[in-house]
Amino acid sequence: MALVIYSLYGFAIFFFAGWLFVWLMHLMAIFNGKMKLHKKTQALNPEIPLPGVSIIKPLVGIDPNLSSNLESFFTMKYSLFELLFCVHDEKDPSIKIVMALIEKYPHIDAKLFINNVKVGVNPKINNMQPGYEAAKYDLILISDSGIKMREDTLLDMVLTMKEDVALVHQMPFTCDKKGFPSTLEKVYFGTAHARIYLSADFVGINCPTGMSALMRKKLLDDVGGIRAFGQYLAEDFFFAKSFTDRGWKIKISSQPAWQNCELHDIESFQNRIARWAKLRFAMVPWTILFEPVSECLALGVLAAWSLNFLFQVDPFAVYLFHMLSWFLLDYVLLCIVQNGSLPFTKTDFVIAWLFRETFAYVLFSRALLYPEIKWRTGTYRLKWGGTAEEIKTKL
Repeated sequence: MALVIYSLYGFAIFFFAGWLFVWLMHLMAIFNGKMKLHKKTQALNPEIPLPGVSIIKPLVGIDPNLSSNLESFFTMKYSLFELLFCVHDEKDPSIKIVMALIEKYPHIDAKLFINNVKVGVNPKINNMQPGYEAAKYDLILISDSGIKMREDTLLDMVLTMKEDVALVHQMPFTCDKKGFPSTLEKVYFGTAHARIYLSADFVGINCPTGMSALMRKKLLDDVGGIRAFGQYLAEDFFFAKSFTDRGWKIKISSQPAWQNCELHDIESFQNRIARWAKLRFAMVPWTILFEPVSECLALGVLAAWSLNFLFQVDPFAVYLFHMLSWFLLDYVLLCIVQNGSLPFTKTDFVIAWLFRETFAYVLFSRALLYPEIKWRTGTYRLKWGGTAEEIKTKL
């Protein structure tokens, strides 16, 4: 009997400590977001030349916003850069858009590569390999097709690349769009995702994104170039790990990555989030245990029980306090990341927030029960450690 009591005390203390730690994450994310995001670009010394940047754009298919997204790279205010568009299939419809933009902006150094080089299982690495080999500058920016750039975004990223920094990445966020799926997407990236991203950056944990990352090419070449990461689907995580293992730092820029893909339905958004969960579970297996209980609804129950067990506090009062505080801090964080008025009402936020928090457990279950990943045109099986193998479709 005594063993049971001691065990309950141990669990109660553990969950109470975990609850306090998550509140600390909330506060670190809000503080870090307020300190780092949306800062004005520093004044430049005209006597110090800016380094050249090779921008690699892997393309597969088209999106209604693809043309405007790609055009935003042609209109950036930066003195020295090249655009390297990479397409794996000569019939890809994005080729027409790229060629039209190259013709519209003849003064921009831009090239198109059509190749199906296979250096690993990762289709994005295979796609980018020709552009990477042709890159002529010391800094490489890998940027997904759905990213929209502002005129000073590249300058902001380059200025963040200090002498001891190997990788500068942008925190994922979204452009303002209409419809509930887009509202849900913005709420997710501005609350749950931003909280983990900003708090991890605050304490120096490797939590990068590959959708918009500026890197030192020499450091990649030293380990074999991007082809050395072709065995991983989450190549961004292993890019960063390669740098930090050698003592280099990674930083976030002050401007978020403005994702601007058309989102037609909730299912597409959920599939994307579930795919990321599968990658995390394979790369960092302990997250299988800790992620579900760190979510708002489950953690509130555990905190209410632990506080009642340890201090005889009313569990219903604890749970209501927990939910309301979490909700308000998420709203504050979203406003910081948005840096302006939200493109939806407070009622829309409440509905999207509740939907995200409730269905998080559905996505966790889906990631565990169906670990295979369907990405682009292939299906992949993940192995512990993050490596992957392509599953051949039976005829």
